Amino acid sequence: MKQGLLFFYFVFWTSFAFSQIGGRATYQFLNLESSTRHVALGGKVVTDNKNNPISALYNPATLNETMSKNFAVSYVNYIADISYGAVAGAFNVGRQKNHRIHAGVIYANYGDFDGFDLEGNSTGKFGANETAISIGYAKRVPDTDFYLGGNFKFISSRLEQYSSLGIAVDLGALYYKKEWDLNIGLAIRNLGTQLTTYTGTQEKLPLTIDAGISQIPKHIPVRWFINLQNLQFWQLAFSNSNRNKEDVFGGESQIDDPSFFNNVLRHITLGAELFPRGAFNVRIGYNFRRSEELKIIDQRSFAGLSGGVSIRMKKLTFSYAYARFNAAGSSSLFGLNLNLGDY
Repeated sequence: MKQGLLFFYFVFWTSFAFSQIGGRATYQFLNLESSTRHVALGGKVVTDNKNNPISALYNPATLNETMSKNFAVSYVNYIADISYGAVAGAFNVGRQKNHRIHAGVIYANYGDFDGFDLEGNSTGKFGANETAISIGYAKRVPDTDFYLGGNFKFISSRLEQYSSLGIAVDLGALYYKKEWDLNIGLAIRNLGTQLTTYTGTQEKLPLTIDAGISQIPKHIPVRWFINLQNLQFWQLAFSNSNRNKEDVFGGESQIDDPSFFNNVLRHITLGAELFPRGAFNVRIGYNFRRSEELKIIDQRSFAGLSGGVSIRMKKLTFSYAYARFNAAGSSSLFGLNLNLGDY
């Protein structure tokens, strides 16, 4: 059955993790984008520090008083029977309520599969799913505008008859200048190890380093976002033989060779949120890497673009995002946030 496990890795890890990042580590579901706000803004956002406890799963330093007694859930209809999502809640604790804690779960359900042995005989149906349970803490550095935070994660993965357990930590930092409404964030995620392996081979976890900056300019109802993703791995661009151009007159063919600037852009996502302080938000984002890797030659494609909306009704907020993660089709994401706190 090892051949079946290898096939499973090939199918799903190449779907969820693009190009050179895929195949280098296990538990790739840890880097799925589960927040509707993040997806609508182009990708993982490490400066999202307003009333969204799911954001603390991606940068624990974003935990703050506005998230206290907030509970959020998200659901992603990825493709076919595959779905994933997150659940999270946050609280202020301590005598002066100046400590922040949160708990959350990220999960991925890959549906049911028909199993066969090497001779093609049916072995019945089997399933596959993965879960990460997180507990986090954050605190403001006294007399500064800096916040530090950390998450501890327990990871469980079951792929057919194979299973694995792991642990990991996330570390985050956030600089928040209230007078300028400026946020600068950094997150180092998935520092950990497998406790038990699938087949006896120890595998790495998908270490990820992301940074970002966001701000609401004075007198303009827009918050802009610039995010730098996958800083732990420089070379994201790669030569795609399907994009080689042949000379119809028999001359030398032009080999696809992404430039240095092209590689730089693949680390960048851009986003904007209209009416960020209002009850109704409109969000749009652009992911350069996703655009490059999903675009179709000689055809207009909107790969890389994403968008969404958010509607707040008293204590309840509904959010929606739309994006394309693979060449097979686009995905819809749905989110609910219940605010039982004072903000």
